[in-house]
Amino acid sequence: MDKVVLKSQDRKVTGRKVKNLRKVGLLPGVIYGKDIKSIPVAVEFREFEKVYEKAGETSIVELVLGSSKKPVLIHNVQRNPVTDQPVHADFLQVNLKVEVNATVPIEVIGESPAQKSGLGTIVLQLGEIEVRALPLNLPDKFIVDVSLLEEVDQAILVKDLKYERTKVEVKTEPNQIVVKVEPPQKEEVVEVPKAEVEAKAEEAQPQEGEAKEAEEKLDSEPPENPLKKE
Repeated sequence: MDKVVLKSQDRKVTGRKVKNLRKVGLLPGVIYGKDIKSIPVAVEFREFEKVYEKAGETSIVELVLGSSKKPVLIHNVQRNPVTDQPVHADFLQVNLKVEVNATVPIEVIGESPAQKSGLGTIVLQLGEIEVRALPLNLPDKFIVDVSLLEEVDQAILVKDLKYERTKVEVKTEPNQIVVKVEPPQKEEVVEVPKAEVEAKAEEAQPQEGEAKEAEEKLDSEPPENPLKKE
């Protein structure tokens, strides 16, 4: 991946006043890391969205602050629960020579013959993988090709994933299922007992006394004349 650069600026505003930054298109954030002092910063909202979409949380971003350039990973993006827009972001400054732990997403590609033929349905059981590696060796994502799954109950496990094993250590349990072909769900038909059906039908019928009373009322009341004047 090409170098990803994001410009930032010092942030003096803190607390509830940061909402004023968002009103002018700035996203508040903080640079933190091992053995470094946290630095409050702000980045342009639109630029952050572009960078985050490209880099995610596993690719190194070169965060420019004044005359310095800091290698960081984007962490803990807080979002508005209603609009889903970012409201705050943490930037973890890393030492490129020291391994870090990270969460890498799964991307499913291809079409399963089992699903295509209607034999089963592809179910993603694991959406991300825990890994440890040098910052520059972190994979952007793990690719899972489901076109190899031809039968029901076939699965791809964590240990089946393809990656540079000499550079990346996977921390997730190797026998954990990533994707699996599950049998199609059958609609459950609830059979109503015959006695219950008959009981409901009987309840819907007017009782003998009620039916007789209704008939007598109809017989005793002449039909209304629509032409009759009051």
